[in-house]
Amino acid sequence: MPTINLPNPDRTISPYALTGEPIPFVKFKASDFPRIAFAAAHVVADPLAVNDPWLTPAIDWDRTLAFRHRLWDLGLGVAEAMDTAQRGMGLTWTEAQELIRRAQVEAKTRDDALIAYGAGTDHLAPGPDVTIDDIIRAYEEQVGFVEGEGGRVILMASRALAAAASSPDDYARVYGRILSQVKQPVILHWLGEMFDPALQGYWGKADHDAAMDVCLDVIAANADKVDGIKISLLSAEKEIAMRRRLPESVKMYTGDDFNYAELIAGDDEGYSHALLGIFDAIAPAASAGLAALGRGNDNEFFDLLEPTVPLSRHIFAAPTRFYKTGVVFLAYLNGLQDHFAMIGGQQSTRSLQHLAELFRLADKARVLADPELAVKRMRDVLAVHGVAA
Repeated sequence: MPTINLPNPDRTISPYALTGEPIPFVKFKASDFPRIAFAAAHVVADPLAVNDPWLTPAIDWDRTLAFRHRLWDLGLGVAEAMDTAQRGMGLTWTEAQELIRRAQVEAKTRDDALIAYGAGTDHLAPGPDVTIDDIIRAYEEQVGFVEGEGGRVILMASRALAAAASSPDDYARVYGRILSQVKQPVILHWLGEMFDPALQGYWGKADHDAAMDVCLDVIAANADKVDGIKISLLSAEKEIAMRRRLPESVKMYTGDDFNYAELIAGDDEGYSHALLGIFDAIAPAASAGLAALGRGNDNEFFDLLEPTVPLSRHIFAAPTRFYKTGVVFLAYLNGLQDHFAMIGGQQSTRSLQHLAELFRLADKARVLADPELAVKRMRDVLAVHGVAA
């Protein structure tokens, strides 16, 4: 195994010898898994575009769509145009529409492509003049677009609604109106404020337990239009508590990138399906682990996934909204794109120390597909920062 010089928190540089035997890329089918599993997928930037990255996104469509096929080859579903794709942090509704169009075309070329698309209100800027009716119309526009393309909807949380709502009744009104119109059941997405500070107090309550009551009332009133809910609160206890209170027909999709292994495995009273940004970064491990669970081999499931949890907790460390940088960095290390550049210039949101620790944890989690290539690319990044590796 190769060795590389990496920086330490005390500013020293010391050799790190890789030890992880990479988990191989093995194709599976979704039917091999006992859980439904979506990976929220990132977009690949085009670094050769003539643009201002902070202002105008430029996307490498070929590499972006090839990555979706890779996830499908592993048996995973794709959660498209979500926050992992930098929705609201570089990817605007204009680019999201093009991404949805292109991804849906690709999905139709396969008979095994599980995919669903984020629909929200991000083309409506929050402000004092924004009304609840404005928010309803914004949701209707995006849901109508996704369904018009033949896609399935993931109903994303709304910054505009969080800013405009005066009570839980406003949430009930908005969600009730949208859910009454959808063509097929949707996945609701409750994204916590650790992922997006603008969503503080969602459902009209600052306390998560009280907010959960409001959300569950909305689901109960529209259960035939809700396939499931993804919650991203980074609390296993809160997810389990909510999971146990869902109507029988409504699924829980874990969005907990800190505790996903135990939540997917479940307990005597139930389990969670998955809709996770970390599955973008650890796709072969996630796929192999789910297949092991499908064979009834719980020990192998945990052997494969538990070592990825420290890596995931590091990638999603506060400020959690910058996790996309770690996801893209791993794609670069693994040869899935030729550069470490992101739309919006978001590659700059994490420090070199953060990236160095990510490299160590990725090795220990066995998710560096080609250690020699990963070392070469890590050395390139270190060199840009003035570190000889």
